[in-house]
Amino acid sequence: MIAYPHIDPVLVKIGPLAIRWYSLAYIAGLILGLIVLKRLHKKYNSKLKSANLDDYFIWVTLGVILGGRLGYVLFYDFSYFIHNPVAIFKVWHGGMSFHGGLSGVIISTYIFCKKHQIPFCEFTDKLAIVAPFGLFFGRIANFINGELWGRPTNVPWAMIFPTGGNTPRHPSQLYEAFLEGILTFIVLFSFIHIKAIRQRHGMLTGVFLLMYGSSRFFVEFFRQPDAQVGYLIMGTTMGQLLSLPLIFFGIIFIFFSFKSTKNIL
Repeated sequence: MIAYPHIDPVLVKIGPLAIRWYSLAYIAGLILGLIVLKRLHKKYNSKLKSANLDDYFIWVTLGVILGGRLGYVLFYDFSYFIHNPVAIFKVWHGGMSFHGGLSGVIISTYIFCKKHQIPFCEFTDKLAIVAPFGLFFGRIANFINGELWGRPTNVPWAMIFPTGGNTPRHPSQLYEAFLEGILTFIVLFSFIHIKAIRQRHGMLTGVFLLMYGSSRFFVEFFRQPDAQVGYLIMGTTMGQLLSLPLIFFGIIFIFFSFKSTKNIL
């Protein structure tokens, strides 16, 4: 068993103001993603101006926060929030859903692309490359918070989490950080340099959806499901059920991308 590194979730506290690692993770993912997104647009001669991407930063931030929070409320603890509606706005207490955040990003991105007359998949193919940054930092923040830990296990790298009792558990947050963040980015970044892939509209978007959905579905076998939700149909978890549509649409995007020959990157 490996000792869990106890890290204070609060980085700095000044009076009532507390700066948490969890908040910084979201900020770091968004800012780093914006920087790389700008470089991708510049490298591949995009007509979208840098100022427009700064505008998009606001759109995607709202999409992530509003969508992520709403997704958690609807899918993971609806009965609690329906009786405590004020708690919906207490985001500092935690409770964000990636699937909800992704839905928020898709909606905000679609509106943004319509506004600036940009082909939707042309933009999301670039966005897919930087999305793993947010996933990586978010899972590391979950690990620091000692939340979303894994199921009981006796593997040599098991950890005892502060809120997980005295039972050694899978550090599932780190599994997700590697698969959803590092590995997904490496694959997508490698694909940029393959001309045959760059020329297929929506290919990178589909690969991202497929890789995230598959990675999340797999890691859920090692991750303890939320106590208020538990196991669902045939022992599946909410995370697995929500990942199935991503896998499906990822395959659809990849399939239809072969009909596109437009160089979009």
